[in-house]
Amino acid sequence: MTLEQLRIFVAVAEREHVTLAARDLNLTQSATSAAVAALEARHATRLFDRVGRGIVLTQAGRLFLDEARAVLARAAAAEKVLADLAGLAHGTLALAGSQTVANYWLPPLIERFRARYPGIATSLVIGNTDFVAACVRDGAADLGFVEGEVDAPVLTATAVAEDEMVLVAPVTHPWAWRAPRDAGQLAEGPWVLREPGSGTRAIFEAHLQGLGVAPQALRVVLEYPSNEAVRAAVEAGSGVTVISHRVVEGSIRAGTMALIEFPVPSRRFLALRHRERYATKATQAFLDLASDGHT
Repeated sequence: MTLEQLRIFVAVAEREHVTLAARDLNLTQSATSAAVAALEARHATRLFDRVGRGIVLTQAGRLFLDEARAVLARAAAAEKVLADLAGLAHGTLALAGSQTVANYWLPPLIERFRARYPGIATSLVIGNTDFVAACVRDGAADLGFVEGEVDAPVLTATAVAEDEMVLVAPVTHPWAWRAPRDAGQLAEGPWVLREPGSGTRAIFEAHLQGLGVAPQALRVVLEYPSNEAVRAAVEAGSGVTVISHRVVEGSIRAGTMALIEFPVPSRRFLALRHRERYATKATQAFLDLASDGHT
């Protein structure tokens, strides 16, 4: 069993499609199929069932997928250790970020890092807070950046910046000229919110509970998996929302949505790192840059 066979198996398993895996790995379809067949033949275990023109993982394949991912993660970690011996002249840095952080805060920081360490190949994946925490926990990312608290003992969380949260509404909403008098009025909405699992949603619901308002009492008319979709829905008149000021400051300046004078707590951007995984020099250098007064 080779690392290349494991890499091919994981690619096929994640896509449940040989042709797509071959394309993404820059391999021929025959070479990809042969690698999977060799694994199955050597260990006399069927990893995929052929269903019609497609494939699906067998029970054995699902169990093996977790182990294969773990082996590849360990191999990548070992490679990082060797690359680290060359200092910051060469290497890789895998980052994961939740949406507000990744779209509005991380890009200039990554550019500063690239200018300082041009030999480090830096990548970034984007998802909600739960997704980012899973990436760091599973070894798919060296560092994760989120705006929500994470309950994962295996991860360390370091505050790196503050983010102002604001209540905004369509310019035609009654709150645009008369802000809600008390927390009880917040239930009226209507609300456009990020999906459950996002840091924005979690922080807003915790704030509501602190005000004595049950999150379930809100009249939520739309849920979206991106800040941009929430912003567009508010501008279109669908409802009100609580969101990072970074996301909507352009819309507020343009007069396409109204900033409502109602107290909303700020939040912290957090850097996540695995407690037990080796921290490369590139990882530490990026974390130092992020923590060095970058707001």
